Amino acid sequence: MIRVCAAAEVAKGTAVSAEVDGTPVAVVHADDDAFYAVRDECSHASIALSEGEVEGCMIECWLHGSRFDLRTGAPTGLPATEPVPTYPVEIRDGDLYVDLNPSNGVTA
Repeated sequence: MIRVCAAAEVAKGTAVSAEVDGTPVAVVHADDDAFYAVRDECSHASIALSEGEVEGCMIECWLHGSRFDLRTGAPTGLPATEPVPTYPVEIRDGDLYVDLNPSNGVTA
């Protein structure tokens, strides 16, 4: 697990971009009050997902509107058809830690 930032730095309903050992990661504080981490790159057009909108447990790519389930990485809206990697997140002493071993088995 690698420390990314303080949990307080990620407001509910938003995403932040981080580079974790050279991997672009979007850390999201979803509407269910949980934190999620996905590869910060839309599987359709290589756009930073952290720049998109968070709604519920979904993140939407701002360019073409592809949507991804933060829990599974599965696309839930076209044009994306391939999932994005999801990463385990832990909160320790108020800090967010990410494990770069994809929890959904998807590699970039």
